[in-house]
Amino acid sequence: MIYDCLVAGGGPAGLNTALYAGRAGLSCIIFEKMFAGGQMTQTLELDNYLGFKNSVSAIDLAMDMEEHAKKFGAEFKREEILSLELCGDIKKVVTKKGEYLAKTIVLSMGARPSKLGVPGEEEFRGNGVSYCATCDGAFYKGKTTCVIGGGDTALEDALFLARLCEKVYLIHRRDAFRGAKVLQDKVLANEKIEFVPDTVLEEIMGEASVTGVRAKNVKTEETFEIQTDGVFVAVGTKPNSELVTGFGITDERGYILTNEAMETAISGVYAAGDIRNKPLRQVITAAADGAIALNSALSYINERN
Repeated sequence: MIYDCLVAGGGPAGLNTALYAGRAGLSCIIFEKMFAGGQMTQTLELDNYLGFKNSVSAIDLAMDMEEHAKKFGAEFKREEILSLELCGDIKKVVTKKGEYLAKTIVLSMGARPSKLGVPGEEEFRGNGVSYCATCDGAFYKGKTTCVIGGGDTALEDALFLARLCEKVYLIHRRDAFRGAKVLQDKVLANEKIEFVPDTVLEEIMGEASVTGVRAKNVKTEETFEIQTDGVFVAVGTKPNSELVTGFGITDERGYILTNEAMETAISGVYAAGDIRNKPLRQVITAAADGAIALNSALSYINERN
């Protein structure tokens, strides 16, 4: 069988692609090696997804998204993709269980946050450790938080959290930021933000949730603790684009390059969600990407029919 659309990745982008494919009457198969939802399931609750006035469980929302796509006929495969063939009129996906063919393919494998690799990071992920201030910042209103990093994202996260939190510690391993000068000036002028330079995190501490961090000054070797309710890690992300690195459709960081129609440089191949080179990575923008990608795929199929 040759499917109309094959979707690689079951996060919000992939799930919405599958939903829109079904509603358009296209045959669609979606591959996800783990669970539906992607990075969104690493957050306990979402309170910035339009239409949910109260916080919604991220896992529940992911399950609802999957069921919604299935309702319109999407076929799900819990299989890991081993290789892709993207060139030519028919695209091919290879897994341990077989080969699958499609007229179009939407790449929505997502991205993963770069980690610190310190004790407590995995233990408290979702319970005080976050990789997205705009996703989880509202849960720390009136509390104390730490942001780890020195680039644009870290500076933006610190400024965002300062609007909500009583106190924000910005911890960076160097004595100067790497982010834009305009952001640096805003951070240093904000009374709620305390810059902690030349410092690395050694441990994230807590019980049921985060209560503090242990840090070390890299110049003096002094170790000290900071009491905090949350730790926001902003040391970069890595796209899950290893399968497509040889196709010439990624930038120097590995993100897939597309136009506004989610089209890549390869005919019939689209990308959606966090794997794309884009300014904002949120559940709602990923879902929107999926809808746009499928619309482009539909136009591509109709033109060839």
